[in-house]
Amino acid sequence: MTLFALPEDQIAVRDMARDFAAERIAPHALDWDARKHFPVDVLREAASLGMGGITLREEHGGSGLTRLDAALIFEALATGCPTVSAYLSIHNMAAGMIDRFGSEDQRGRWLPGLCRMDLLAAYCLTEPGAGSDAASLRTSARRNGDAYVLNGTKQFISGAGAADLYVTMVRTGEPGPRGISTLVVPAGTPGLSFGENERKMGWNAQPTRQVVFEECRVPAANRLGQEGIGFRIAMAGLDGGRLNIGACSLGGAQSALDRTLAYLAERRAFGQRLDAFQALQFRLADMATELEAARVMLYAAAASLDRGDPDATQRSAMAKRFATDTGFRVANEALQLHGGYGYLSEYGIEKIVRDLRVHQILEGTNEIMRLIVARGLVRP
Repeated sequence: MTLFALPEDQIAVRDMARDFAAERIAPHALDWDARKHFPVDVLREAASLGMGGITLREEHGGSGLTRLDAALIFEALATGCPTVSAYLSIHNMAAGMIDRFGSEDQRGRWLPGLCRMDLLAAYCLTEPGAGSDAASLRTSARRNGDAYVLNGTKQFISGAGAADLYVTMVRTGEPGPRGISTLVVPAGTPGLSFGENERKMGWNAQPTRQVVFEECRVPAANRLGQEGIGFRIAMAGLDGGRLNIGACSLGGAQSALDRTLAYLAERRAFGQRLDAFQALQFRLADMATELEAARVMLYAAAASLDRGDPDATQRSAMAKRFATDTGFRVANEALQLHGGYGYLSEYGIEKIVRDLRVHQILEGTNEIMRLIVARGLVRP
């Protein structure tokens, strides 16, 4: 990546994803939201273009692309629907954890299906009593011969009930982060069940359920890495996941801005087009400026993660906080500029507002992002 311009190959990747979003996602987004339909067939079409394992190694079907490439893809897909793009991000995050921390046998067993999205993945960290304080999770996994027996509940799990593999953080040892391990739990495992599909403000085109383990027996061969490194595995996945969710916010907000520009050009009041009023022009200028600032920060953080910079986690937290706050603010302003029409579902703006609001909460709340950044700044 040059300092101020994307190279041609990354522009081609971005445009491919943008075309797919325009043709296969955007025309159906409002219907999927209204019907709470999870478009698995379209996700598999995206996977056929290499989007099921964007940063995964090529030997098992991955695309071998960079974190910056992934950010470009998720931003582009979110112009069609942030919800669909965000689930694809979560799937990639969970698959990436297997690719990075799994054994050769585990990678060969699961990654080809994940890259094709014949297998869908879910990321299971949050619990009813352990959200921002993830290291206090209580879902237990006690060793029993060649297996672990799981008991506990995970909360707010995207794709739950539809996914095939649940990458799950469990407590195998002492309290705190060093007692956590990671197990891959296949769908259909006895003792694995799900709560009702949550009734949510947004993100209706993907299911969100509790994942419940009751004497759920999982082979020890399904553990990623050694016992006790599960918290590190979970946090490593979140660096990329936070960038991806930030990118989804940028794509959704850009769609809202584009719709607003078209609306103000068509709508007339007091004898002239709305976009002729300087007060409205200034608001549009601020929206575009803030989006561009967030975009530059997010791309720089993605490049930092690709390089393995020591401050990449801090940069990812900065970018996630700034991009998701900016994305929601721009989308909300777009709704205001549409007036009463922005409040109607058929214009698509209120859906974007609803979808982007949760991005300030998931993959670590923006308050936690500030804490991560502050810890990097203030040394004891």
